[in-house]
Formats: sequence, C-alpha cells, structure tokens
Amino acid sequence: MLKGTFHSSFWMSHLLQYMLLKLRPSGPQQGILYSHRILVSRVLNRRPLCQRQWKDRVRLDNAEAPGIIRHFANSPILHKKKEKIKKGASIEMDVRSLKTDTDTISDDPLDLSELCRGIANAVDRLTEDISKLSVRGRFNTTAIENLRVCPAKGSKKTVKLGELAQVVPKGGRLVTVLVAEEEHAKPIASAIISSNLSLNPQQDPHNALQLNIPIPPPTKESREQTVHVAKLAMEKAASVIRESRGVTHKRLQNAQKNKIATPDQVRKAREQMEKIAEKGQKEVKDLFETLRKALERD
Repeated sequence: MLKGTFHSSFWMSHLLQYMLLKLRPSGPQQGILYSHRILVSRVLNRRPLCQRQWKDRVRLDNAEAPGIIRHFANSPILHKKKEKIKKGASIEMDVRSLKTDTDTISDDPLDLSELCRGIANAVDRLTEDISKLSVRGRFNTTAIENLRVCPAKGSKKTVKLGELAQVVPKGGRLVTVLVAEEEHAKPIASAIISSNLSLNPQQDPHNALQLNIPIPPPTKESREQTVHVAKLAMEKAASVIRESRGVTHKRLQNAQKNKIATPDQVRKAREQMEKIAEKGQKEVKDLFETLRKALERD
C-alpha cells in the first residue's frame, strides 16, 4: 500500500510541474503560480514515511551513542584460536631444560670448578680455626667476644659478650674488657671465669666499667693441646679435599663411560685435577706447620 502511494504521489508531482511549466502565466496569476511551485517543491522533497522513521531512528541512536556505528555489510573478523598449553606441560618443559643445562655443565670433563670450590672452602675453614688459637702468647680476643652472657639475673636469655662490651688487647699478656653498663660487669666476669679459656678477669681499681684479663704464658701442656687441636683441623680440611677430588674423579669416569668426552680430554682433565688437589693439600699442611713452628719458638 505504501509503495502504491509513493508512486502515485511521484507521478502527480511530475504532472503538476509539467503543467506549470507549460502555462507560465503573467500578471496577477503569477503569485498563484509561485504558491503552486512551493507546494510542488515540498511534494518533491517529501520522503516516504517508512524512510523518514528509519533514518530518524538511526540518527537518534547515533546521537545517544556517538562514534558507534555498526555496518551491516561487514562481518566481524574471525581469528584463529590460540593453542592452549597446559600449565603442567610448560613447567615440565622448563624443568627438562634446566636439567639439561645442569647435566651439560656437570658432564664437562674440563670443568673443575667444583673441585676448586671444595678446596677453597676447606682452606678457609682451617684458617679460621687456626686464627682462634694462641700464637706466640697472643690471645685471640674473638674467643672472648663469642662467649654467651646472661645480662639479666634469673633470665635464660643470653647474648654475645661482644654486644655488651668491647674487648681490647693490651700487649701480648693483657686484655681489657670495656663494659657499656656497670650492671653488666659482674655477668661478663662470671661468663669468662666459667668458660674453658682458663682466664681470671679482674676489675680495674680506677674504672668500674673495665675488666683486666691477664693472659698466662703458654706452657708445654698448652702448646701440645694447641698443636693437637690444629692437627685435627688440618686432617678435617684434608679429608674435605679428598672428598672433592673423589667426586670429580667419578664424574670424569662417567664422562668417559658415556662417551661424552674423548679419552684424551679425560686424561688431560685428570692431570689437571691431580695438580689442583696436590696444591690444596700442600696449602693445608703449610698452615699447620706454620702454627706448630710458631708454638715451638715460644
């Protein structure tokens, strides 16, 4: 019905326009003709109802949501779905790659870093143990600073002596302890007396915050005890070096057995391993001999 109405109005407007152009009156009738022309122009510019409603509705929608225009001729682009990787599978891949890298490093027959680290740790530990011993009558103040002290009476909480006082060596035969608070002087003196250092602290007559500790000269028994302790520390360090060498030797055997390295590479690595191990053992023995000779001269 709308279609028929549209066509009839279309042809009617063209007919009116044709008649107006043919007649072309002049004089008073020209004003009437002008009004008819306005009417014809309105008819010609008139749009169908369905078209006006649709465009007005689209214009209203666009006004409410500017910038949002949906084109019905275009369809959304469909992308390929990403492949989902399971979390467990990715973790397993990372662990596998980590193991592969570790195995590659450990199976390198020329990599002797593990042996060098083991020897360095053994030598450092022996040096630390020897430094705690008495050499040439000089007492190591670290032994006093590491003593545990109970500052409060009746309390089980203990702290290091070095946190409550300052230990200062005064020559080779005297050590002074400077206490921060006077109430800590007695607990510190008790901790020193009850230790196995065989020391007898005495309060300074002119300063209540100072404790004087005379260091007794080394005796034959004390020297022998010091040498015995140093020898035990040396043997422990030598044992650590032998264990590190054994681990490296076994790794080289596995490398040759599994054909990871050639026999020539394994042979060169073994020669280098023996040189490093011998050098470490010699360094350990030299530390012990230096201490023993120093004690014998006293």
